[in-house]
Amino acid sequence: MEAFRRMDAAKGPSLFLIEKWMDADARLTSGFTSRLGGSSSNPWTSLNCGLHVGDADEDVVRNRQLVAEALEWPFEAWTCAEQVHGSHVHKVTIDDRGRGRSSRDTAIADTDALITGEKDVLLASFYADCVPLYYYDPVREVIALAHAGWKGTVLEIARETAGAMQREFGCRAEDIRAAIGPSIGGCCYEVDSVVLERVEPLVRDLADKQSRYGASFESMVAGSGEGKAHINLKEINRQIMIKAGILPINIEMTEWCTGCSTDIFFSHRMEGGATGRMASWIGMRRGEART
Repeated sequence: MEAFRRMDAAKGPSLFLIEKWMDADARLTSGFTSRLGGSSSNPWTSLNCGLHVGDADEDVVRNRQLVAEALEWPFEAWTCAEQVHGSHVHKVTIDDRGRGRSSRDTAIADTDALITGEKDVLLASFYADCVPLYYYDPVREVIALAHAGWKGTVLEIARETAGAMQREFGCRAEDIRAAIGPSIGGCCYEVDSVVLERVEPLVRDLADKQSRYGASFESMVAGSGEGKAHINLKEINRQIMIKAGILPINIEMTEWCTGCSTDIFFSHRMEGGATGRMASWIGMRRGEART
């Protein structure tokens, strides 16, 4: 079953929700934006949430506000980082609440993963083919987001994020729920030998050590000739999550490919780099957990 349910409003942004998590805890919101229902003009049409792609800042801020309004969250809670395709994990405190929401200058610097145990903080990060990774520990009430392009994947940001949740909040890997959101699929993501040489050692290690979890080289890398290959970043990150101790049954993975669906999503690869950015988000309100 598809993990991300599409929600279209008559007016406003088209969003994808991790409905299973939200049904389990009404305080939780988590999901992914589309490219539809915003204020930006071409080539960022229309729900561009990235301040770093040349779009007018006022349009981007308005788009972010529209998403917050659709989620019935205050825009002041929107908290994000300046992503650099690394593996640094930042523990978000209440003093970080709202950083980066309206300006890149105030964003959390040099960070591709955010974790927090704070309530009423809406974590957000940005994508146009890279893999959004979500984490939720219902026992410790800790949430996290990570941004994994091929570089972050090779650096195993998926494992680093789960490890930070364990170190900072005492989370147990077996309690953590994880989700992998819309991103470019192996069908559309062909790379050259430079990238393949960086990715291949990780994939071979995962295939050797995790065959009992369905890991195989062929499920993650498919050669396409002349030193090129199609890479399945979603499956690689799923296997890294399992390597980190997250139970396979607790990992949700979407079938949506941003490259195949440029009518719904932005795709850096398919649109030649001139495009907007979607946002992932996760937040937990104050209040008693649903029983």
